[in-house]
Amino acid sequence: MILQIGSQGEQVKVLQDFLQISADGVFGKETQEAVKKWQQQHGLVADGIVGPKTWTAMGIATTDKTEQLAHISPELSMQKHYLPAGEYFDGPTKKEWLFLHHTAGWHKPMEVIDGWAGDDRGPVATEFVIGGQSVKGNDTSHDGELVQAFPTGGYAWHLGIGNTQVHRNSVGIETCSFGKLTMDGYYKEVDKTEQWIPVKKGYLYTYVGTEVNAAQSVQLKQAFRGFLYWHRYSDKQLEVLRELIVYVANRDSIDVRQGLPALVREKGAEAFNLYDRGLVARTPGLWCHANVATNKFDMFPQQELIDMLLSL
Repeated sequence: MILQIGSQGEQVKVLQDFLQISADGVFGKETQEAVKKWQQQHGLVADGIVGPKTWTAMGIATTDKTEQLAHISPELSMQKHYLPAGEYFDGPTKKEWLFLHHTAGWHKPMEVIDGWAGDDRGPVATEFVIGGQSVKGNDTSHDGELVQAFPTGGYAWHLGIGNTQVHRNSVGIETCSFGKLTMDGYYKEVDKTEQWIPVKKGYLYTYVGTEVNAAQSVQLKQAFRGFLYWHRYSDKQLEVLRELIVYVANRDSIDVRQGLPALVREKGAEAFNLYDRGLVARTPGLWCHANVATNKFDMFPQQELIDMLLSL
């Protein structure tokens, strides 16, 4: 469980009582400064964030899930669209890792889940899917729409790394995005024909040949896994993703500052490209799919995503 600026609820009151400050249940500047002072006095990193190490040192953490979820942002709205039986494992498993993905496909989260239900691969899914904007630029109605694909505590295959502890004990979040985009040399299939034609020079296309609206694309400063152009994660998607990361961190007691966010502080955008399954297995926390699979591109280091991770 992690408490920081913006957290609210009974557990914040417990913390404030312990620090002997006004217990209003809102983690504001006064609480942050009191935490920093206490951390400094007890030989901890004085960052004003109450994570596992600070909780352990204080000795006041509880396992009451209602307390842990009490301070979740009221803006987090979640729909349930569960996969049928047999398309996920009931669990429960102890969640230690959280993995970020993007769908490499269209923008409607319930259609993503229905696609998983209708394929023949078995229980392949992530627990959550966040909708996006159409790559064509003609539909924003699903932007930031959050859907849960199976009940809390369950799991499904989402990493493609075998039946490992990391796989069983991880939570997956899919953000709807086509991912990498291409320009010159790509060919587009003409609708309802077997013909292929060259793309128009200077335009971006998805891997299925859809022309990309300019507002839905982003160009990186440096290529990520060989590609400069990407389908942009929207501001709303990143806002909901941050709220969901905090939600999962508190629900499952995962320190989401460890893993990718810590590496980003050290290596910048290059952290997204790091492939090291051993490091991930030894370091519970928040990671992206590309960190455990060399053939994956999710998620890519869009600057706004980097900024969001550094804010956790």
